[in-house]
Amino acid sequence: MKLRRHRAKLGLVGFQTLIDAASLQQLLGSPGLAVVDCRFDLANPQAGRQTFLAGHIPGARYADLNKDLSAPVSLSSGRHPLPETEVLAERLGKLGVAYGTQVVAYDDTNGSFAARLWWLLRWLGHADVAVLDGGLAAWIAAGGALQAGEAQAKTHEDEDSTRGFSPRTAANFVASTDEVMQALADPERLLVDARAPERFAGRVEPLDTVAGHIPGAVNHPYTANLAADGRFLPPGELRRRWQTLGAVDPRNIIAMCGSGVTACHNLLSLEVAGLSGAKLYAGSWSEWVRDAERPVARG
Repeated sequence: MKLRRHRAKLGLVGFQTLIDAASLQQLLGSPGLAVVDCRFDLANPQAGRQTFLAGHIPGARYADLNKDLSAPVSLSSGRHPLPETEVLAERLGKLGVAYGTQVVAYDDTNGSFAARLWWLLRWLGHADVAVLDGGLAAWIAAGGALQAGEAQAKTHEDEDSTRGFSPRTAANFVASTDEVMQALADPERLLVDARAPERFAGRVEPLDTVAGHIPGAVNHPYTANLAADGRFLPPGELRRRWQTLGAVDPRNIIAMCGSGVTACHNLLSLEVAGLSGAKLYAGSWSEWVRDAERPVARG
């Protein structure tokens, strides 16, 4: 409640997609605000935490993609399986997320990892979560300070935070491998792959055992959501780009990528564009290729 009154005094509303650096500066230090650093490097999993310790937005806590935002990999899963909801809720609670909290996620890679936390919270029924538009670079460019070392202990609590964080998983947020298989035969469904064009085409594959893409999928690299400065394009331009792909009804879209991470960036883009209702294929390409019987396309 304290944060909501503070936002109202500033003429602000709850942020549920993006937040700019200036608005975050106004909110920083307010009760009920949780800022989460999501920086990560797939090639060097320790690098994200190291850069966090070197300097982060004051008051931020660190969320590790592998340890906090994913479950352990299994023989049938992709590289970043969805965590169990109760486990995830406990982890989020340690990051300062509770009932009524405004969450802001950021990284230094155009929101590619922060969007994963954004999607996970929405999947758990927590609407007031936003990605810092432009990431850490935009924060620094706006004159934002950095803080080194471990996150400091919380010194005040939002009134609503005492009620805890109770997840309410939304089943219509996730598409299974079986649903993706069925979608391949449905001309109304649109499977959209967020990987870079060269990976989608199968010319290179740095992470997974098989190169290529799911037959019938279309390629919309997550970087196509961004302007040259790393911020998201305006809603109207995003909408135009999605509709050019054939996204007439977003409820017929299934978003995927290599392991269900950057696909969340496309889902955030859809939400910014006012196109709600798409699903995440959480296992994505890395789960699809676990079974050699599943079809693969290249080119």
